[in-house]
Amino acid sequence: MELKTRMVSVKAARTGAPKLDDEAAVRAWLGRLGRSVAVTAIPGDASSRRYFRVRTRNSSFICMKMQAFADVGEQLPFIQVQSHLSRLGVNVPQIIDLESKKGLILLADLGDETLLKRLERVSKKRDQLVWFKRAIDLVLNMQIVATRNTAPIDAYGLYFDEEKLMWEVGFTLAHFYNGALARNIPAKEQKVVESYFKLICKRLASQEWYFTHRDYHGRNVMVQGNDLYMIDFQDARLGCPQYDLASLLRDSYYQLEEEVVYELLDYYLRQKEKIEGAKENHREFTRVFDLMSIQRNFKAIGSFASFYMKRQDVRYLKFIGNTFENIRRNLLKFPELDELRCMLFRYYYF
Repeated sequence: MELKTRMVSVKAARTGAPKLDDEAAVRAWLGRLGRSVAVTAIPGDASSRRYFRVRTRNSSFICMKMQAFADVGEQLPFIQVQSHLSRLGVNVPQIIDLESKKGLILLADLGDETLLKRLERVSKKRDQLVWFKRAIDLVLNMQIVATRNTAPIDAYGLYFDEEKLMWEVGFTLAHFYNGALARNIPAKEQKVVESYFKLICKRLASQEWYFTHRDYHGRNVMVQGNDLYMIDFQDARLGCPQYDLASLLRDSYYQLEEEVVYELLDYYLRQKEKIEGAKENHREFTRVFDLMSIQRNFKAIGSFASFYMKRQDVRYLKFIGNTFENIRRNLLKFPELDELRCMLFRYYYF
């Protein structure tokens, strides 16, 4: 490797397409290598971060460009969580180097194949199960080892408590219903919607908390051979383990048959029992999982709408339909939530 890994120490728009000045900053920083460096922009995701592939004669790396973080240095959440998970043996991209004043982090290159891309090429159920089980193994290992082994990082002071979960609900009401759809739900009816979600979020927040990724889905898992690596983990926090499972198994970008969802959920529970040596209440865990899926999918719709409202990014609007179908299917499992279902869909469809 031409660039030597070092201990991380900080001493020194619409489509997500990288800006030319960002690329110039990357070239200038890496020019200190004193050798030929090829820098290629990589299409962005839903975040404000920008990515570049950096090639030297014998190696390839990924450079992530964000806002300068010299004021926080090693306390940057991405660096905190990466360092912690890496020490625990969780598969995350290795940090090679960084420049905090310019907001640059050089990472190991995990390639271009996400779990989502791999799944889109799968035609047999058994192959689908193989890859989802590997993804479950990865996140379950993270949940358990990072819950057992705490560290003085911000993630352990952040929670998916009732307040945070309800904030996400409010985010969707504001950006999707009152924003993108311009429905302006009457205050009285919005309070009814919020009251039902409050019951859901109260139950979710009462579960045993684990270390969670927060955005664990097919686009945030990279494939290298038969191994998987998680990325985009900087928003990790404590919460119920079903949050990560709902993100993965009820993914807005990839639809699983319901029988497959529950088969994989059963796999997760059996593996969890084997590792922890304690029996789980499968029925209760599944009920909470379905409730978590309602809240998590509702939050995802708010995110998609906010990308459109804030920066006219239309790329994610096409996923709202499938995500709403996930919500509808799960709400039907709870007769006590019929009024909530009717209200949500009345303002969505009519």
